[in-house]
Amino acid sequence: MTLKVSEIQPFARGGNRLCFVHPEDTGRCIKVRRPDFTLEDLRRKKGFPKNLKPLSSFDDNAEEYKVMTALHKRLGEPLYQLVSRCFGFEETDMGKGLVSELIRDEAGSVSHTLKQVIWDEGYTEECQRAVGEFIAGWNALGVPSRDLLVHNIVVQRCLDGSIQRLVVIDGLGSSSILPDFLFPQSYFIKKAHRKTENLRERINILLAARAKGEFPGTHGLLMHEGIQTGK
Repeated sequence: MTLKVSEIQPFARGGNRLCFVHPEDTGRCIKVRRPDFTLEDLRRKKGFPKNLKPLSSFDDNAEEYKVMTALHKRLGEPLYQLVSRCFGFEETDMGKGLVSELIRDEAGSVSHTLKQVIWDEGYTEECQRAVGEFIAGWNALGVPSRDLLVHNIVVQRCLDGSIQRLVVIDGLGSSSILPDFLFPQSYFIKKAHRKTENLRERINILLAARAKGEFPGTHGLLMHEGIQTGK
């Protein structure tokens, strides 16, 4: 069956993909390629030598599924305290979509990104604590990732509005051209520490922009509120 998403308003827009609430399961989202960016366009934007790669390497959905499958095999259930689950592919009227866990607050709203929370509320003591707990867990597991960006991390809240946890929703995988199994766990832990230190720097950059009133861009901001929860 083909899911119809083309007439649904996406709740988020990434650089290359649109994110929709799954039409048949409000606890999941489905990511499809933006129709205004073909794989050819994406490759054309890259400089040498990346523009020599095959088109398939520019498919974010295929890459994310590959990464998540490998991470699940290596790290198992503890991974999903820090990362949203991946459920595979489904056909949509906008092409093949990758289905993932949609992180919602206990009240039912789609969780806001760390970027949006800090921009709206500042870097509160509670948020600092949650970031510290996230970093400790990330470093302990040694989750391979690209840069940990504040718009790729969401803040899940309890019913009373307190922060329950931080969850990464994008940007996973190693940038190494060598397969992960060639590296010891100590390699991933050391690399995770570098990535989390960079996350702290990005938070400081966001705070500096906030203090100056400089708009941080639309990446990581929900495109609409009031998403139906099915409750």
